[in-house]
Amino acid sequence: MKAAPPPAVLHVESLDHEGQGVAHHEGKVIFVEGALPGETVEAVSWRRKNSFEQATATRVLRESSQRVRPLCPHFGTCGGCSMQHLDARAQVAAKQRVLEDNLARIGNVRPEVVLPPIHGPAWGYRGRARLSVRHVVRKGGVLVGFHERRSSYVADMRECQVLPPRISNLLVPLRELVQGLSIRDRLPQIEVACGEDVDVLVLRILDPLSESDEAALRAFADVHGVWLWLQTGGPATARPFHPAQPPALDYALPEFGLRMPFGPTEFTQVNQGVNRMLVRRAIGLLNPQPGSRIADMFCGLGNFTLPIARRGANVLGMEGSEALVARAADNAARAGLSGRASFAARNLFEIGAPDMAALGPFDAMLIDPPRDGALALVKALEGAPPGRIVYVSCNPATLARDAAVLVQVLGYRLRAAGVANMFPHTSHVESVACFER
Repeated sequence: MKAAPPPAVLHVESLDHEGQGVAHHEGKVIFVEGALPGETVEAVSWRRKNSFEQATATRVLRESSQRVRPLCPHFGTCGGCSMQHLDARAQVAAKQRVLEDNLARIGNVRPEVVLPPIHGPAWGYRGRARLSVRHVVRKGGVLVGFHERRSSYVADMRECQVLPPRISNLLVPLRELVQGLSIRDRLPQIEVACGEDVDVLVLRILDPLSESDEAALRAFADVHGVWLWLQTGGPATARPFHPAQPPALDYALPEFGLRMPFGPTEFTQVNQGVNRMLVRRAIGLLNPQPGSRIADMFCGLGNFTLPIARRGANVLGMEGSEALVARAADNAARAGLSGRASFAARNLFEIGAPDMAALGPFDAMLIDPPRDGALALVKALEGAPPGRIVYVSCNPATLARDAAVLVQVLGYRLRAAGVANMFPHTSHVESVACFER
């Protein structure tokens, strides 16, 4: 049997967009999990290609001054976090560099102003989560948690420091609950949605519950003060189970006097504290004026649309999901904003210039697309570009690609850009950029 090669000694130069250390060794780029810039580490490769390798640091020979002790005992095994070993302030700075590098390298653009980063609490922030469930006999029963790093296995978790403490404290009781169900092998997922006044757990079930299962679920909900939903198929099949009349599931935007009801399987930001600051930043950059006409593209359930309307502008929200459009319209009605906020379902990945022209001119536009970005939309603006665009992004690469079109084709200036640390301890980069003609 061929012996495994000894660990390589590597000098780490920088961080990549996934939070891995970057080193060079014997003519290759080595991406090293668990290593930080300025460190010297021993590392073992687990993937080898002609021009690069991926490795894991097994020993730190010289530590970075920015290295900290991970708070979570599962860090390194659980795949939910990748940067707990890096000081929280340094994480934000690294994400700002990722944003600026993507804008320069992919978009060939640079912001005139780098905005101060938006950040909030580093722990207990995650009010949305999708937990995997698996019955593993050799590990003593049911596991509930995130997947292990680079694996489909469920991590053996008994706590999670990025979940709210009240949700983290449910991990072990949930294991015990599912262990006692007749369908413990047919319950693969639990989705968590935290609101202002209630926490929802959506149990994905592949077989019907028995009477004793239903009794156990009701007792669990009553003891732990949560609202249980059951989901038998896709997200649209999720239905309330117990209790019958809980408080509304919603989140607050207090600066705008808004409460935003949402369904537990509908998209909302995982970090409501940072979301409030991001909405404030985006509305400040957009600067809606009473009577102005503004478009909110990829509007979801109205997270930005309703604050824009609250400032007195007339706003059209567009979104591909008819269910979210209906939710947004209902939220506007609840807030007394139906007169200034209207909504339409439209596939914005296929929109063209004639479609945009038919909507009429807009003074400004907010764009908040998913990871794929908004390339078709920005190209469609050529005939009638608004004077200002605020682009909220969850993927700096597609933001940079779209920024190249806005700046180099449509004649916009990239006035400002900055990051929002929506997911502390992960490599996820949320950002906001402002373009003006």
